[in-house]
Amino acid sequence: MNNPDTKTLNPSVLSVSELNLQARVTIEKQFNVVWVEGELSNFARPRSGHWYFTLKDDSAQVRCAMFVNRNRLAQIQPSDGQQVLIKGRVSIYEGRGDFQIIVDQMEHAGEGMLRQAFEKLKTKLASEGLFSQELKKPLPEYPRHAVIVSSPTGAAVKDIIAVWRRRYPLLEVTLIPTAVQGQEAEGEIVSALEAANQLSPDLIIITRGGGSLEDLWSFNLESVARAIIDCGPPVISAIGHEIDFTIADFVADVRAPTPSAAAEIAVPDSIEISNQINEFTRLLVNIWDRTRQVFELTIQNTALRLISPRTLIEQAYQKIDDATNRLSTSVESALQSRAIRLSGAKAQLRILGPGQSVQNSRSELATKAYRLTRSVQEKLSKDKERLRSLTRLLESVSPLPTIARGYAIIQDAQSKAVLSKQDELSIGQTIVTNLSDSSFTSTIETIDDKTTLGLEKR
Repeated sequence: MNNPDTKTLNPSVLSVSELNLQARVTIEKQFNVVWVEGELSNFARPRSGHWYFTLKDDSAQVRCAMFVNRNRLAQIQPSDGQQVLIKGRVSIYEGRGDFQIIVDQMEHAGEGMLRQAFEKLKTKLASEGLFSQELKKPLPEYPRHAVIVSSPTGAAVKDIIAVWRRRYPLLEVTLIPTAVQGQEAEGEIVSALEAANQLSPDLIIITRGGGSLEDLWSFNLESVARAIIDCGPPVISAIGHEIDFTIADFVADVRAPTPSAAAEIAVPDSIEISNQINEFTRLLVNIWDRTRQVFELTIQNTALRLISPRTLIEQAYQKIDDATNRLSTSVESALQSRAIRLSGAKAQLRILGPGQSVQNSRSELATKAYRLTRSVQEKLSKDKERLRSLTRLLESVSPLPTIARGYAIIQDAQSKAVLSKQDELSIGQTIVTNLSDSSFTSTIETIDDKTTLGLEKR
């Protein structure tokens, strides 16, 4: 008789596989992401490239596995005895029932506090909106002047300049040297960014090569972040390797994964520009050729429809000549017709005209003209004699002859009245004395009863 299936008799009994599976799922839900610090030991790297090691402290240890797709991104070369900080999820390797941590990230243990400070500052600046896309300034399409803020001895600067010499040799480049790590780095980076901003370039690149979180820490400081935000030109951040992210990357206008990538982002390719110019030139030449051909064809078609000015002038000359000939013929014909009519009228006038009556009238007119002439002459003779009598009478009463004999006529200058008596005179009175050929004005200074007066000629 066979023994009954234990699982059938007691449904709560689990197999080892089921137990390990349920334990793994439960643990992974509870410890999805953990940060653990400890000493690394029993490190192994098989041919698969995965890392296997133990993380321990003074009283406990835990197995860890970091697969190749994650450890290739690590910036640490692990070895036994190192104090490390790992990030991962707690799990169980079902095949052996081993409790373990699947590691996603590994760094030196001293970086733990830096990581917390990084996350705290990142949260603060993000809450202020300093990572907002609306604040990002666009890069200039064709920059003329660029400033690099970096260590002058680092490979990052050489990589950037090498790219620019190849892609855009016309660019003016200014390097503002600064320390990129160490105690002096913070102040020097801030001062370098302020100096770069005062140069008013088209763009600024802040860069350095790769390193640990501690090496890159100068670019995770609030003062450096705010100095980047205060820059007027757009700022490109190229700090560390592609996997490295710093606060400077978040506040910069553009983040480049590497210094070389930053150089390529910053400027266009002069060869591509030249090719575009050549293409545009070719298109413009083709457009011009087609346009010129259309214009030439239009001109030719228009010329065919137009009459030459010389032809118009020649036709006008012919029309004038024809009109002149017709006018001459018409005038000659009219003159001949009128000459014939005039000859007939003259002949008829000689027969029927008043010739004798006109002759008699002319004789009578001559007689009357003679009589009229005689009458006018007699009238003029009588009028002349009368004029002479009146002239003699006028001369007998005119004062002019008296004046001519040495006398004068005195008039008041204002009223023009003739003065003949003493009582009409006064001291200071202005008088006009009229002689035979002239007159003069005087002012009376004295009045005597005598006939001689004192006069002042003006």
